[in-house]
Amino acid sequence: MSLYPTLEDMKVDQMQQAQVQYQQAAQQPAVQYPGEAAQTYPTAAAAGGSSLYPSLQDYMGLSLSPECIAQNMPVVAANQNQQVAVPAYGRVTGAGQMQVAPVTGNDVGLRRAEIKDGIRFVQLCKDQSGMIGLRVRHVNKGLFVAFVHANSPASLAGVRFGDQILQINDQTVAGWDNDKAHKYLKKCEPQKITMAIRDRPFERTITMHKDSGGTIGFVFKNGKINSLVKDSSAARNGVLTEHHLVEVNGQNCVGLKDEDTRELIRSGPECITITIMPSFIYEHIIKCMGNSLVKKLMDHSIPDW
Repeated sequence: MSLYPTLEDMKVDQMQQAQVQYQQAAQQPAVQYPGEAAQTYPTAAAAGGSSLYPSLQDYMGLSLSPECIAQNMPVVAANQNQQVAVPAYGRVTGAGQMQVAPVTGNDVGLRRAEIKDGIRFVQLCKDQSGMIGLRVRHVNKGLFVAFVHANSPASLAGVRFGDQILQINDQTVAGWDNDKAHKYLKKCEPQKITMAIRDRPFERTITMHKDSGGTIGFVFKNGKINSLVKDSSAARNGVLTEHHLVEVNGQNCVGLKDEDTRELIRSGPECITITIMPSFIYEHIIKCMGNSLVKKLMDHSIPDW
């Protein structure tokens, strides 16, 4: 799966690939029948190319106001002007391979939970009921995935809770509300729906080691982390209260009972990777979803990668 730093980069790459394919097709010798004039094709240069970058001036993404951040996410406000050093196990090399620490680098949970800083291209088709198994929620000017139905086209395509949708069928969705997005998806042709998606921008992953008792040092209720154990691996590695658990070792735990989430942690390896989201954002995304829908039908499958 290709990842791009920006939506513009993805569009440029797609246009460049299309141009290469067009040029290759144009270079193929034309079949000329007796008495028929040879066919000629204009080149891109002759056609007078335009700018490669699409206009995205209306895109505002996650434009949370400073007052909103200061009130609801003080940790973000305190650190938003600081540069955070990337740990060795999370740095990506020029070849696209992750450099990893020798102790936890080969952990499968770390690979499944990795949040990739880029834009990916997803293709979906509707199922026999005309559904793609996806519900969205708008946060400010951004459109986010609020629900992925188990075994649905969206689930099989790798769409995950918290992903930000930037475009649907080349339509920029910044500023769309839930109803507009759902109505647009309903009208889309069933054979092919394309999306440009940013990987879980409000979420972050933390890797910890269990202590001798098999615990990692935080307490949660209804998925919300409310206290940390002093000098625990969770405290040392930056787990925060007022955050919700979204994944354990890359497996979605939204809607799971607390005991089921604890079992995921208990049955996991010595090294555990959790994915968390600020509760202020999580509760906004999830508040319009029925509890029974999330608990019974949310995709909780284990990622293949």
